[in-house]
Amino acid sequence: MKLGFIGCGNMANAIMSGIIKDGLIPASEIIGADPTAFGRERTLKENGITVTDSNIEVVKEAETLFFTIKPQYFHQMISEIRDYVREDQLIISIAAGRTLDYIQSEFGGKKVKVVRLMPNTPAMVGEGMTAACANDAVTREELDYAVRICSGFGKAEIVPESLFDVVTAVSGSSPAYVFMFIEAMADAAVQGGMPRAQAYTFAAQAVLGSAKMVLDTGKHPGELKDMVCSPAGTTIEAVRVLEEKGFRSAVFECVKACTEKSAEMRKSK
Repeated sequence: MKLGFIGCGNMANAIMSGIIKDGLIPASEIIGADPTAFGRERTLKENGITVTDSNIEVVKEAETLFFTIKPQYFHQMISEIRDYVREDQLIISIAAGRTLDYIQSEFGGKKVKVVRLMPNTPAMVGEGMTAACANDAVTREELDYAVRICSGFGKAEIVPESLFDVVTAVSGSSPAYVFMFIEAMADAAVQGGMPRAQAYTFAAQAVLGSAKMVLDTGKHPGELKDMVCSPAGTTIEAVRVLEEKGFRSAVFECVKACTEKSAEMRKSK
């Protein structure tokens, strides 16, 4: 098997789905372990991979291992598989707060190849943003391979691990901020008489299209904003209110607080 997953939750299934749909690796070359029958049955139904309840079986079968379980279970999981992991295997972890040094330390004196990813939930619809870094045992070719896998469920870039707390704030957690923004705009539209379902569609599509304009045109967001703001028009009046209510400052401070919380949680582990 080319790929093995320890943990078959939402993010694991999103990753598998992207890899399979993109034609990177067929379902027949992927194996996943989950302790629950529900998790195994769901993964089999959604992605058609080989499933098992044994983490050790995954380690024995796969060339590359994805650690897709919650951070609090890492110690127990690595203790179980430590003796079966081979030095030529590539380990890819998506756990928040579990650093490259932490993962290496859990393997004791055994040197392991570790790539750390920070994906976000839009990976579930093929529009994720993923940061990747690696320890010094990983070759550039292996890191590029991990990034190429991530391209199956969105965009990915290599980022120094020192910036992963910032990555957490600006992409890992930020879908929650955007969902709140969409919800607030939709609530206002409902107040104005628009049906709820339609309000969500209009608000969400506006956010999607705006984000695509930033990525596709390469223009500065401020320039794109100015293109919408006609003199004495409706948009500049709305922008004035956002500035008055501290919109930019609120976003700045929330990203800063998230970055600081991420660093605090990492240091306390």
